Amino acid sequence: MANLRDIRNRIESVKNTQQITKAMKMVAAAKLRKAQDRIIETRPYSYKMKEVVARLARNADENDILLRQPEKTEKVVMIVVGSDRGLCGGFNNNLFKEVEQRIKDDFSEYRANDNLLLITLGSKATKHFKKRKYNIVDSYPGFFDELVYSNASEIMKEIINQFKFGEYDSVFLAYNEFKSVIAQNRIVENVLPIEPESLLGDEEEADQNIDYIYEPDVDAILGELLPLHLNMQLWKAILESNAAEQGARMTAMDNATENAKELQNDLKLEYNRARQSAITTEISEIISGAQALQEA
Repeated sequence: MANLRDIRNRIESVKNTQQITKAMKMVAAAKLRKAQDRIIETRPYSYKMKEVVARLARNADENDILLRQPEKTEKVVMIVVGSDRGLCGGFNNNLFKEVEQRIKDDFSEYRANDNLLLITLGSKATKHFKKRKYNIVDSYPGFFDELVYSNASEIMKEIINQFKFGEYDSVFLAYNEFKSVIAQNRIVENVLPIEPESLLGDEEEADQNIDYIYEPDVDAILGELLPLHLNMQLWKAILESNAAEQGARMTAMDNATENAKELQNDLKLEYNRARQSAITTEISEIISGAQALQEA
């Protein structure tokens, strides 16, 4: 059995850890409120943008390269949105497993031929896939230190240009969608080429028979909206991921705080038992000594 000093040191260590995890939980809760506000404000705009683009695309010529389906897909790019920091439970690992399973199921041949390329946002995603020898063409560690729309739009602008020049044939986006504080949806969705049918829900499908008059014309409007839609799609994914990360970290730190509390109680119980055992041993030794003196 450990001596009393060792147990006291462990109790103090666990107590200090509990204070740290409790503080981290409070910080994550404050960040989560801000992240939730941002994503709640962004979602309606993003959904309406999808609806407008889908409606326009159905009435437009298929000459726009962002809408044109390739005859043969040779190179696939996957954008993976992770996080820069850990201590958020299975937030990153669950998404990375989903991505690797999707690659194994649908893109194993592309990876074997070195035609599967990754673009990683967040240092955790970069480290994970670099360690497993994936072909990372662009990485953005520290991306979440300064979360601004212009950074996301610059990334998407570069991807759009490379897609137009034929360097990529298909682009996918993988991220954690914020569902609640304790749950995230892992999403792997197509980004390029744009598929209008996939942008609409059931309710929007019912409204497609309405005929609108567009000025100046459908193709001109669509040419301006498509890049904006893609920028918004990436920006929404980043905000979803950020909110999900803070929720996962808050939950993980809450669990760690509760575990520290339970461990502290167990150690106190062990300390009391060890102390009682030491007292009993001392009393036994005193009684034995007194009896020996009497017999002498």
